[in-house]
Amino acid sequence: MKKRLLLLLFVAACAPMAVAPPPMTPAPLAPQPAPAPAPPPTPTPAPPSGGTEQMTFDAWKASFLSRHGGANRGAFERELAGLTPDMSVVRSDGNQPEFSRPVGAYVQAAASADKVRMGRQRLDRVPWEVEQRLGVPKEILVAIWAQESAFGAIQGDKDVIRSLATLAWEGRRRDWAEGQLANALKIVIEGRRDRSGLLGSWAGAMGQTQFMPDNYLNLAIDGDGDGRVDIWGSDADALASAANLLNKAGWKRGQGWAYEVVLPQGFDYGLADSAERPWSDWSRQGVTLARGGSLSTAEAAQQATILLPQGADGPAFLALPNHYMIRRYNNSVAYALAIGLIADGLADKPGLVASWPSDEGLSRDQRFGAQRALQALGYDPGGVDGVIGAGTRRALKAWQQANGVRADGYLSSYLADTLIAAANR
Repeated sequence: MKKRLLLLLFVAACAPMAVAPPPMTPAPLAPQPAPAPAPPPTPTPAPPSGGTEQMTFDAWKASFLSRHGGANRGAFERELAGLTPDMSVVRSDGNQPEFSRPVGAYVQAAASADKVRMGRQRLDRVPWEVEQRLGVPKEILVAIWAQESAFGAIQGDKDVIRSLATLAWEGRRRDWAEGQLANALKIVIEGRRDRSGLLGSWAGAMGQTQFMPDNYLNLAIDGDGDGRVDIWGSDADALASAANLLNKAGWKRGQGWAYEVVLPQGFDYGLADSAERPWSDWSRQGVTLARGGSLSTAEAAQQATILLPQGADGPAFLALPNHYMIRRYNNSVAYALAIGLIADGLADKPGLVASWPSDEGLSRDQRFGAQRALQALGYDPGGVDGVIGAGTRRALKAWQQANGVRADGYLSSYLADTLIAAANR
């Protein structure tokens, strides 16, 4: 029972990843006196209104095969035969915790004391030669392992091909999903993994460190020396592959990922999230390290950004280049902060000085509604997709500045309702 409760805690903290549904075992059929006429096929539901184009699943599939099949069209068609969309994937895509929960709530759940304690017991699982050769600290790799799959215990049991086909049909990120689907199909037809074993999260991520199909093809490596790349069953392969991804992304060896900082009174919040400056420039403006000390010479020379993940009332961070390398795994500030703070805990570094505000989460209607409102009010968020990313924050800052509101770019539940009301006047 204790083990079951622990796994449930990990599920709550982990970011959901794309996985295809498990193979279904057909129920035994009762004897039939004669075959009944086949019922007419059930129409495929139309994709949700957030999609870029309305079409049936079969129409999308035919279009995908004509555009991406090429020389592999016959093999792709065989793998997609009889496939239907998984509506649970559509629902998950609209409710990702990295984007819907307040950052502080997400980070505190992710970087829990239990997760850090369990991670410390697994630091020796990172092959020494991998850390030395690729330069990514074992604490970062174990933090990713913890967050992505609870150290391999929760890898997802969905058919990756079905999940990615569903996301492509849905249409919110069609180009991305179709590219990932084509790569997933190649994994199967090239014999790198049997279809029955190509399982992962709702978003199509696979294995203990949740690699997307393109990263599996291009960056997954053999960490245990057995001549195979098995990110599902081999700790060493999964961790080495994660290290290789971060190394190829540009990980700065020997440097940290971020420092908590204190901002001076009168700080120009419009600079947060966008301005990149060396530490000497930020220091001259009165920014100080929350726990004192100093950056290394190499860190101080880097272009760094001030992040206010939960607005001016929450903790502030000086984000170094390695913060953005973590975001190559999941392009979410909340996710990158969680990985960095878990890693700090594994390295016995002290926690944050500032406290996270206890804000309400944003509903799907508030996220989409706030983006539509900004667009209607003349502030382009870069699209209406329900993801509060850099484009939305830039548009929000511009609206805040124009309306005499503290321009920290943070979309609270109250501010989302304010924007929606202003656009509907």
